[in-house]
Amino acid sequence: MTGRDGGAKLAPDGNSPVVILVRPQLAENIGTAARAMANGGLFHLRLVAPRDGWPMEKAYRASSGADAILDAATLHPTVADAIADLHHVFATCPRPRHIIKPVLTARGAAAELRAICARNLRCGVLFGPERAGLDNDDMAAADTLVRFPLNPAFMSLNLAQAVLVVAYEWWLAADGTPPRRLMTNETRVATKAELDNFLGHLVGELDACGFLRNAPKRPGMVRNIRHLFQRGEVTEQELRTLHGIVTELATGRRTRGRDEE
Repeated sequence: MTGRDGGAKLAPDGNSPVVILVRPQLAENIGTAARAMANGGLFHLRLVAPRDGWPMEKAYRASSGADAILDAATLHPTVADAIADLHHVFATCPRPRHIIKPVLTARGAAAELRAICARNLRCGVLFGPERAGLDNDDMAAADTLVRFPLNPAFMSLNLAQAVLVVAYEWWLAADGTPPRRLMTNETRVATKAELDNFLGHLVGELDACGFLRNAPKRPGMVRNIRHLFQRGEVTEQELRTLHGIVTELATGRRTRGRDEE
């Protein structure tokens, strides 16, 4: 399914949670929520009694190409109708309530959602209206509450932001991207042998120009220079550049007749 106007080619990816927007008020918020879902690999969207009806063109304009999600969205009169075919229901809850239920962070909820989907059970997450969030009756329909550990002095999120937090954690729970990597583009990290070859070149020229002429201090100065270059992952291209710099500096020194200084 590609959606209207050639939107992004989005489709369900296995068994994934349903995002249920309860009484959403603005078309733009529905559209940006669909965009957030697409970012996190979620596809199934259900709308419970949207204030201004459905469908709405403004939602498509705000979705940045997540048209297929909006095309496939289903409309429901009540929360009970929207969750009737689900086995587990989570509900976002920004405010403390007098309710006894398990409460998870978005990361904890994502882990449980993954486990539930892996058992081939259907699950969904309720998101409340923009102004006041879910009411007590809405949350009574849920098995588990989800709260985001944000700055306690300011925990306000708009609807799309709340959906994005859950979608991001859902995606991250199965993502294998390393937390840190060095982007080398067309070069590679230099080997220790290549680095040692450059350091030999550098130290040789430093000896030649007299920079290391203080014999008692020379070993410590050489070690410090080695520590400087060993500290990071210098690339092969960077070493070639440094070789060239040292060579040019030495050539310039010899040209000026300073070899013996």
